[in-house]
Amino acid sequence: MTGQKDLFEAAAGPDGLSYRLGFLSAPEEAELLEVFAALPLEEAQYKEWRAKRRIVSYGGRYDFNENELRPAGPIPRFLYLMRERLAAWAGIPASGLEHAVVAEYRPGTQLGWHRDVPTFETVLGVSLGGFARMRFRPYPPRSTRRAAFALDLEPRSAYILSGAARWAWQHAISPTKTLRYSVTFRTLRARPEDSGKSSTED
Repeated sequence: MTGQKDLFEAAAGPDGLSYRLGFLSAPEEAELLEVFAALPLEEAQYKEWRAKRRIVSYGGRYDFNENELRPAGPIPRFLYLMRERLAAWAGIPASGLEHAVVAEYRPGTQLGWHRDVPTFETVLGVSLGGFARMRFRPYPPRSTRRAAFALDLEPRSAYILSGAARWAWQHAISPTKTLRYSVTFRTLRARPEDSGKSSTED
């Protein structure tokens, strides 16, 4: 993270939403994009439906048919520095970010209204390559179409969804205009038997 763009955006959005411009430098982004172009990306599978969005998962792969987290390869070294920076920003140990997904959004790709599955707690994302619009609406939704708030995700920016932004709101990604990649890290939600542990141990 470098330069004058290393700052926080004051977004008048849901409580628990944080947004940061310039989370990556341009050279860091270029290096990662080169790595991403060679990844074994596959179309995301949601039960019987395949998305246009292509992904590769690390630390666990969520099976929407069985509604459970299945094993996946470990988080690779090329994501270590990003994970450390995100964890420091969020105030959690880097080891707490146990799950990561690299996603490719080809032009016209969108992500529909959803909340992340309840297996996970805090959601942290980084945008690379192209721009995207992230829309938010309260959950349960009062409208099937209109967003209550929208955030333009610039290349090299990052966001955190926690608290109300994570649980009391849905979010969606509007169709992208150019090729975009995202990296999403998630903490695991504490199991009932872990309720006595601190939140940093999720």
